Amino acid sequence: MLNRTYVLILVTFWAIVYVAACRYPPPLLDDADSVHAEAAREIVETGDWMTLHANKIRYLEKAPLMYWSVALSYKILGVSEFSSRLPIALATLGLMLATMLLGTFAFGEKAGFYAALSIGSCIGIFLFTRVLWPDVLLTMLITMAFYCFLRAIENPSHSRYAYGIYLFGALGVLTKGLIGAAFPAIIILVFLLVTGKFRKLATLRIFSGSLLFLLVAAPWHIAAGLANPGSLMIATPSSGQGRGFFWFYFMNEHFLRYIGKRYPADYDTVPLPLFLVLHVVWLFPWSFFLPLAIREMPRSVRNLNQIDRRILFVAMWAVLVILFFCFSTTQEYYTMPAYPAFALLIGVGLAKAEPRWQEAKTKALLNGTQIALAILGLLVFAGGAIAFWSARHTSVEGDISSTLTRNPDAYALSLGHVLDLTPASLAELRVPVMGTALTFLLGTLTAFYLRRRAKHFASNVTLALMMASFFFFAHLSLGAFGPYLSSRSLAEVINHEYQPGDAIVINGEYEGGASINFYTRKMVYILNGRSANLEYGSFFEDAPRIFLDNGQIAQMWRMPNRIFLFTDSSKLAELTRVVGEPSYTLAESGGKLILTNQQSE
Repeated sequence: MLNRTYVLILVTFWAIVYVAACRYPPPLLDDADSVHAEAAREIVETGDWMTLHANKIRYLEKAPLMYWSVALSYKILGVSEFSSRLPIALATLGLMLATMLLGTFAFGEKAGFYAALSIGSCIGIFLFTRVLWPDVLLTMLITMAFYCFLRAIENPSHSRYAYGIYLFGALGVLTKGLIGAAFPAIIILVFLLVTGKFRKLATLRIFSGSLLFLLVAAPWHIAAGLANPGSLMIATPSSGQGRGFFWFYFMNEHFLRYIGKRYPADYDTVPLPLFLVLHVVWLFPWSFFLPLAIREMPRSVRNLNQIDRRILFVAMWAVLVILFFCFSTTQEYYTMPAYPAFALLIGVGLAKAEPRWQEAKTKALLNGTQIALAILGLLVFAGGAIAFWSARHTSVEGDISSTLTRNPDAYALSLGHVLDLTPASLAELRVPVMGTALTFLLGTLTAFYLRRRAKHFASNVTLALMMASFFFFAHLSLGAFGPYLSSRSLAEVINHEYQPGDAIVINGEYEGGASINFYTRKMVYILNGRSANLEYGSFFEDAPRIFLDNGQIAQMWRMPNRIFLFTDSSKLAELTRVVGEPSYTLAESGGKLILTNQQSE
């Protein structure tokens, strides 16, 4: 049974941070955010829960569970930004509670609470839940699978918990493909081998558990394969088209993606050293306490007591997830399933350090960590104050996009757009910058003061509250970037002007203007952009003919119906030469604009 006070604190923290971020969200962003929201919206619109569609084209590369949850949210609450974000927020709460459940069982109430507080207040979980990615749901399911494993493996009378491994593994497969089962299987098998307990595998109800796994995971895959056979496709052998759902989903989207040979190669990758080092950022501020966790690690795999075995299992969980992606294409959020393991190790370190406070080594380690955080807080405050002062006389005309540079080579990084900032940009970010500076100064110094007075619980909660305040200002910053990262305001202009028979066209890849599709609720044409996520599905014989070349758009431009042509401002001159006259700029925002062939009445 979980401690009710701790649960109440966690739920309150979650509501302040994650529910508030759903209630007052920035617009859905172009690229994956809007693409995934649109796929969920089209489930509701078409009633097809087996085959995902985006912009009326079959979207076959993703497992469906996250999309089903968002579609259900739309059915209950209507289509909105709040209902789009709510399932991800609920999955985050589920992850916090699952981490606490596992930590409480394995290491005690306080360790479980600190682990859950860490997972809910670290930068990575907040940042990577700003986009409709399924990783937080996958991470929650994997955490629950490991809770069931530890319950089942340590007590023969609890062997029924083994069914949870297969159930949550199957739900993980429905969330993000085979990796949902691969991680639990690999980590459990390696742990049993290393600890010499491989014979205990027989106690995990392999036969009946596998049947349960197939009963949950197989039906959608079979139905999707039958609904999307290769015979419906126009074969294009160079890209692997024509082979149907099973080849595309399992071979192209799993095996070939893992080895970096997936078609189309429309994804970036983060350099491996940076990919590894950035975990210090994603787990901040709790990553500063990792030395406490390392101190608790068993020095040998022989003659382990129960607690040491559990610590070893959690450490192997963290390491193997990261190691798995060291041999594949790397994105920062891919290793989110390792975050609960790190949080649990940190929770154990913090909980065990408290009763040892009078020990010189423990006291020095904890004090040293808090001093390092306090120094960081002072540096952040100094940097924020300098930025605020330097921008005090700067004014910006229009939105923040007019002050930004472009660094597309950095956009493989989740925070790559930060490099677009210029001194003038800070004028639009005065409040978030100064708020963040004060937050880190007060938060780190207060936590240090409380630690020195041996008020450990209050010190840790203070750090979490500091992060809650930081997330508020980060949310404000994301809102300021809204016109740059989303096209909602342009879609609203189209909605005001659109008449039956008009056409909306995106210049370039669909992902670059996907929020136009979501916010207008209209199918859009794609100019010179038959690539990326929509390419494979576009070869089905029943796919709408929405892909245009320069000659086709020029011909459409001269027809009596109105054309709304979305484009990046940097491509305006080239596009104007293609479509010719007349052409009028209907609206402009965030470095993007809507070009039209008719003036507004």
